[in-house]
Formats: sequence, structure tokens, C-alpha cells
Amino acid sequence: MGEKAHILVIDDEKNYLLVLQTLLEDEGYTVTAISDPETALAFLEESEVDVVVTDMKMPKVSGREVLQRVKKEWPYIPVLIMTAFGSIESAVDVMKYGAFDYITKPFSNDELLLSIHNAVELSRAHRQYRLLQEAMENRYGIHQIVGRSKAIRDVLVMVERAAPSRSTVLISGESGTGKELVARAIHYASPRKDKPFISVNCMALNPGVLESELFGHEKGSFTGAVALRRGRFEQADGGTLFLDEVGELTPDLQVKLLRVLQERKFERVGGGEEIEVDIRVVAASNKDLAALVERGAFREDLFYRLNVVQIPLPPLRERREDIPLLVAHFVEKVCADDNLPPKTFSTEALNYLTGYEWPGNIRQLENVVESCLVLVPGATIGVDDLPAEIRDEEAQFKSAVDLLPVQLDLADTLEKIEAALIRRALVRADLVQVKAAEYLGISKSLLQYKLKKYGITGH
Repeated sequence: MGEKAHILVIDDEKNYLLVLQTLLEDEGYTVTAISDPETALAFLEESEVDVVVTDMKMPKVSGREVLQRVKKEWPYIPVLIMTAFGSIESAVDVMKYGAFDYITKPFSNDELLLSIHNAVELSRAHRQYRLLQEAMENRYGIHQIVGRSKAIRDVLVMVERAAPSRSTVLISGESGTGKELVARAIHYASPRKDKPFISVNCMALNPGVLESELFGHEKGSFTGAVALRRGRFEQADGGTLFLDEVGELTPDLQVKLLRVLQERKFERVGGGEEIEVDIRVVAASNKDLAALVERGAFREDLFYRLNVVQIPLPPLRERREDIPLLVAHFVEKVCADDNLPPKTFSTEALNYLTGYEWPGNIRQLENVVESCLVLVPGATIGVDDLPAEIRDEEAQFKSAVDLLPVQLDLADTLEKIEAALIRRALVRADLVQVKAAEYLGISKSLLQYKLKKYGITGH
């Protein structure tokens, strides 16, 4: 049976208490037997109990009152009701209030033991679920959004303010900036955290498959639909539906999504029955949806339905001061997950990581950190251990140039590149201007002039 289940038995008839305690202890359970229901409820406040077995008719506090209190305070604890005054009406009454089972005295031992066994299994399932929920909250909670930069602090404020509401949220940002992490943080900081978080990547599936994935389908609605299938909207009922890359939706699916957002109703593919859902939608896109609206590629009314609360995520290159924190976070995470010995990145290696452009953003950084931790045998990861594209400054420059559009304002672009190079040099020099000027091959006075010109703070 593993760890002994703890059964709390409440009955004002002490003979029954003794019989039940002996019977259950012989089956390997830990039993607490209490004749006064008020004392038993006080015991519950201080103790971990798996199942409550209570008599129905007791002085001062009835079994139904015990049931109601347990369901209110400890809803995950199954309650079995015993009574010598059994009737269909009273059975229906206590089951309506959430009793796990109803047993009439005198009962057979086998009947009682089977019911308690089933209640214990349910209690353990509830406990495992609560542990899983706690693990998910720890893994995807707001504290997992790592950084101290102003840009990321602004994101955290918006997440904390948006989470308690029902409002639809639109998260924008480049690929790899952590849009799904922010969506999960919103969910686990919301009143819906105990309900499902369902994620759909709208770009990963073709339109026909995506429609069935979102809305479900009836049996026989198309070739291969051999059974009824509940879609993601139904699966997310009561919780949060995350629509990633929502800008990829076809015009037909945009219309159907708009209807769900407006009416909270939809129909399965091939079905005629309207299904109501209570969901909170969080959408994300790495495309500029407003620009898509201007080009006629995205419905304006759907855009405004999605864009109730907008949370823009900055690219990693605009929050470079967070890179050492992110590296430390990923080192701890990967070493724990893969059971690797602790390792550190040298200061020079961190400077290279901080100065890189990171076209793949946080996802790329995490992959680089994991690769180094797995492949480097020593306890310290140096510059030579970094991937070639990060330590090769010519490759870095070419990579940055390749990201630029073909048509651009040359003077304005050159100024932006110069400002970015100055920021990178300052970071690598630990904000020491003399050292940064040496990296750039210019005088300190010229550096100070350019810092003032571009509004860069350096000490």
C-alpha cells in the first residue's frame, strides 16, 4: 500500500468507533477515532488526513454539517457518511452536498473497506494533482521571467496587473523572446490557475487540421473522423487558451475565432449544437498585427478583440544587462534537469555572450548555454568553448547586417549601429569608459561625446 493512508473516523457511539478503528488498522491504515465532531474538525485544521468517515446523526454537529465544512475547507478530502437511518432521500441529500459514498448501518466489512479503498485512491490522485499544480506554478510562475532591466520590469508589472482579470491579452515580440512563458505566467497568477492551460501553435498545422484542433469535430464529419473529438476550446473550458502565432490564421478561422471571443459559443466541425465555454484567451504573434490589418491580411475587428491588453516583449539585444542573469538561470536549470556538475562561465565568456546580437533571442541563448554545459568537460566555460558565431566578431557583424532590410536610411542605420557598438563595448568593459574607448579604438573624450549624442549612460 506504500505510505499508510490516514483515516479520520467520527462517531458519537464509542463502540462503533472502536470497531471501525480496529477494522481499519488491521487493513494497514492509520486511524484517528474521535467521538466529538467539533474536536474532529479542529483536528483537521492541524493534521493531514486522506479520508473522513463520519456518522450522520450526532449531537450538536450532524454528519451533513461535517460534510459541508470539509467540502468548504478541504474540498480534496473524500467524505463517507454512515447512518443507521438510511433512506433514498437522505442518501441523495448528502451526495448532493459532495459525499463520496453513503453507507447504511449495519454495514458489511467488505462494503466499507471497498468504499474506503476507493476514497483513498481518489484522495491520493487529488494530492498528486495538487503537487503537479504546485510544480507547474513553480516552473511557469512570474518568478521564472528572469531579468532586472527596465524593459522586463515593465513586462512583469503588466503581467501582474493583467493576470486577475478576464481580459484578452495579446503578447507581441520576436521569435524566442518568451511569449509562451509570459502566457503561462499570466495563467498561473490568475484565478484560473487550477484549470487547464491549453496551448495551440496556429502556424504548426494546416488550416483544415487547425479548425478541427480548435473546435473539435463530430464523428463522421470528414474522412478519418471515426469518433467525436473535443477541440482545444472545450479542453480549455474554465481555464486559459493560448493561441501562438495568431497572425497565421486564415480568413475563415479569423471569423470563427471572432465569434467565439464575442459570444463564447462555437460549433464542432460537422456539428449543429452550440457549445458554450468559459475561457480566457491569450494570443501571441511575432508579426505586427496592426500592419497586417492595414494590408488587409488580418481582420480589424478581430485585432481589436485580441488587443485588449497588449504586452510587448523586448528582444534580448535590447535587454543585454539581463544576459548574465539568464545564463545563471539556465545553468542552474540545465544542471538540475540533466544531473550535471555545477559549472560557471568565465567573465570574458559572459562578455562575449552579452555583446552578441542573439537573432534567436532567449531560446537561442538557452540552447547555447545547454550545449556548453553538456560538451565542455571542465568546471569553467571560457571564450574558446563558445560557438564560433559568438566568438567570431566578423561573423557577428555579418549576421547583424543580414538582419537589416535591403531598403533603409543609411545615415540613420549607421548611427544606430554605432550606438549599439558603444553599448556593447561599455558592457564588456564593465561600464569603465577608458576601457570601452580602448575596445573601440577611440579616445575617451570622443567616447564621452558620442555617449551624450546617443543618450547613453556610462560611468
